[in-house]
Amino acid sequence: MSLDRVSKYWPEILSIARIVIGLLFLEHGAAKLFGFPQTPMAQPAMGTLLWFQGIIELVGGALFAVGFLTRPVAFILSGNMAVAYFMAHAPKNFFPILNGGDAAILYCFVFLLYFVAGPGRWALDARTK
Repeated sequence: MSLDRVSKYWPEILSIARIVIGLLFLEHGAAKLFGFPQTPMAQPAMGTLLWFQGIIELVGGALFAVGFLTRPVAFILSGNMAVAYFMAHAPKNFFPILNGGDAAILYCFVFLLYFVAGPGRWALDARTK
């Protein structure tokens, strides 16, 4: 199969992946703030750092999923995940698989990719052009 036959779908694939990533990120925020879906972690008290993290995940995930202000949101979410990794995961162990931070690292670099690449074809950002 020719690479040109596949690469022509790049804008659509970017969009589909962005939607899935945004919804997964939003789910983390919903679990923190509303306890749904239920996780072993207790809901954080309002105004705490973990509560603000939940707000960022919920709102940022929703904006990212619909593709609104994608690049600035992706930049903020990437930095947010870098901070989360170094504050919550790295102190536990050097290796991400042992400190539970592999998802934070992946999110950080995926959001960085979207900051550079843009939202894809199916995004609210694409409608404003």
